[in-house]
Amino acid sequence: MEELVTQIIGYLRGMWRYRWWGLALAWVVGIVGGVVIYTMPDTYESKARIYVDTDSVLRPLMSGLAIQPNVGQQVAMLSRTLISRPNVEKLITMADLDLSVRTPEERERLINSLMSDLRIGAERGTNLFSLSYADTRPEQAQRVVQSLMSLFVESGLGGKRQDTDAARRFIEEQIIGYEQKLNEAENRLKDFRLRNMALLGSGTGDYISQIGAMNEQLQQARLELREAENSREAMKDQLIGSKDEEETLAPPPMMATPEIDARLDTLKRNLDDMLQRYTEQHPDVAGARRVIADLEAQKLEQIEQMRQSGVAAPMMGFGDNGAAQQLQLALAEAEGRVASLRARVGEYEARLEQLQASAKRIPEIEAEMAQLNRDYAVHKSNYERLLERRESANIGADMSAQAGIADFRVIDPPTLPNKPSAPNRLLLLPLAGLVGLAAGFALTFLISQLRPAFSDPRTLREVTGLPVLGTVSMLHTSARTRARRRGLLAFSSGLVAYAGAFVAATVALKFIQA
Repeated sequence: MEELVTQIIGYLRGMWRYRWWGLALAWVVGIVGGVVIYTMPDTYESKARIYVDTDSVLRPLMSGLAIQPNVGQQVAMLSRTLISRPNVEKLITMADLDLSVRTPEERERLINSLMSDLRIGAERGTNLFSLSYADTRPEQAQRVVQSLMSLFVESGLGGKRQDTDAARRFIEEQIIGYEQKLNEAENRLKDFRLRNMALLGSGTGDYISQIGAMNEQLQQARLELREAENSREAMKDQLIGSKDEEETLAPPPMMATPEIDARLDTLKRNLDDMLQRYTEQHPDVAGARRVIADLEAQKLEQIEQMRQSGVAAPMMGFGDNGAAQQLQLALAEAEGRVASLRARVGEYEARLEQLQASAKRIPEIEAEMAQLNRDYAVHKSNYERLLERRESANIGADMSAQAGIADFRVIDPPTLPNKPSAPNRLLLLPLAGLVGLAAGFALTFLISQLRPAFSDPRTLREVTGLPVLGTVSMLHTSARTRARRRGLLAFSSGLVAYAGAFVAATVALKFIQA
C-alpha cells in the first residue's frame, strides 16, 4: 500500500511540473466545446397519444359463433412494424416532406433519417400508444406526427380488412375445390354401387350368413324332396297292386291319357294356390309352370303316338273302381309335388353356387368400398368444416363492420412545440467543462511520462539500480518562495476562472431559455 501511495505521489509531482500545459489545453477544449454546444441547432419534438379500445359488447355475445382475432396483439404488432420503408415513403408524401427533395440521394437520406427518428411507444399493460418526432422546424415536426397518427389508424383498419378479404377468398377457393372433390367421390361411389349391386345386396347381412341360410334351405328342400319321392313310390306300389287285383274289370280302351290329365289337373290347382301366396318369380311357381309345360308336351306326344299305332289307352285305368281313381289322383298330385320340389332344389343349388362364387370377390369389393367411403367421408368432413368457417368468417366480418375492429381515440393531438427539446445545453456545458479538465489532466500525465524526472532518492535507486550516497536539499530563498506563491496563485486563479466561466455560461443560458 505504501508503495502504491508513493507511486501515485510520484505521478502527481511529475504532472504538477506541466500543470500550465494542462490548464491551457483545458481552456482550449472548454471554449471549443462551449462554442460547439451553443451553435448546435435546436430541435423541436412533437408528441401525440392514441388509445386503442379493443373491447366490444358484441365480442362476448358472438363468442364461439364468429371468428374473433386478437385485436390487441394485432395493434401491438402494428406499432412495432409501422415504421417500414413503404410506410415512411407514404408518410413523406402525406407530410409534404418531398417538396425540398431534389435528388434521389437526398430522398434516401430523408427516408433513413425518418426511420431512425420516428418513435412509437406503448405503455406497459395498456393500449395507450405515444408517437413522437423531432425536427429543427416545429411545424414540420407536428405535420410528421399528424401523418404518422393517420397512417397508424389507416394501417390498422385497412390491414385488417385486407386480411379478412384474403381469408374469405382463400376459404371460397378451398370450398370450390372440395365441392368438386366431393362430387367426384360421390360419382365414384355411385358407379361402384351400380356395378356391384348384385354383390352388395340389400346390406342386411354378409355372404357367410347368406350361404349358411341357403345351405339350410337347400337341405330342407332336399329332405322334402326325398319325402315326396318316397310317398310317390308308395302310391305307385299300391296302384300296381290294385291293377293286379282288378285286371279283368278294365273298361274298353279309349284315346285318353288319364294319368297325365290327373297330374295336370293337380298341378294347375297347386299353381292357383301358390299364385295366391307367391309372385311369378317365386321358384315354386316357376318350377310348377315348367312341369305343367313338360306334361302338356308329353300328353300331346303320347296321343300322337297312340294315333299312329292305332292303340287305344284306357280312359281312367279302372273307371268303375273309385278307390283306384282316388289313388291315381293322389299319385298325380305327388308327381306334381316331386317336380315342384326338384325345381326348388335346383334353384337353391344354383343360388348357392352363385353365392359361393360371389363370396370369393367379397374381400376385394369390401376393401374398395371401404376406400371409397373413407375418401368420401374425408372430403365431406373437410367440406362441412370449410362451410362452417366461411359462415364464421362472414359473421366476423359483418361484426367488425358493425362494431369496428378497434376504436382509435386521440388522447393528445400532435403538439406544436414552442421550446426546443434538444440539445440540452444546461447539461452539455458542464460536461464540456469536465471534458476540458479531463483533457488537461491527460496531457500533463502524458508529458510527465514522456519527460520523466526523479523526485526522491528511492525512485532513482530503483530505476538505475545504483546506490545513492546522499541528497542535496534546496534552500528556498524569500524571492523564490514569493515566485512560487505567485505561480500557485496564478494557476489557482486560472482554474477558478475556468470553472467560473462555465458556471456563468450555464446560468446565463438558463436565463435565456427561460
